[in-house]
Amino acid sequence: MGVSVLFVCLGNICRSPTAEVVFRERVKAAGLEDRIRIDSVGTGDWHIGKAPDPRTQEAALRRGYPMADLRARQVSPADFADFDWVLAMDDANLADLKAMRPASYQGTLARFLDYAQHTSVREVPCPFYTSDAADEEARVERAVRRCIHKSRLLSRPYHHFTSC
Repeated sequence: MGVSVLFVCLGNICRSPTAEVVFRERVKAAGLEDRIRIDSVGTGDWHIGKAPDPRTQEAALRRGYPMADLRARQVSPADFADFDWVLAMDDANLADLKAMRPASYQGTLARFLDYAQHTSVREVPCPFYTSDAADEEARVERAVRRCIHKSRLLSRPYHHFTSC
């Protein structure tokens, strides 16, 4: 496997699985699914083993991204050994990840939206306590497109992956 990307939010039932499925579809469309490993996790443990929130699944499916087979899991120190890119949805997630990052981690730990161009927004808001899953889905989809465009990830060899 050439490169690995891990998307991280709080519970792994809304934002990070959305980023995972959108990113995975873009990678698949570019024919790079065998070269880029993609996953998502949460910093919290209360949704482990659960499917994404039904509102998130519905919004994703309307946009062509099935995610019913995903199950939430919690980030672990081992993820830092397994993933080159660990991308947090917000500052709180990033702080939690920095606190648990092993000193030996050589990859990139950053906010996901730091790599999205043409936006001053740096955090993906959590829609769990609102009914904003459709807006979140669209926001994440745009961010993935901007991120890929900015990095040119899908238009050059995968080993030149310099930003998400």
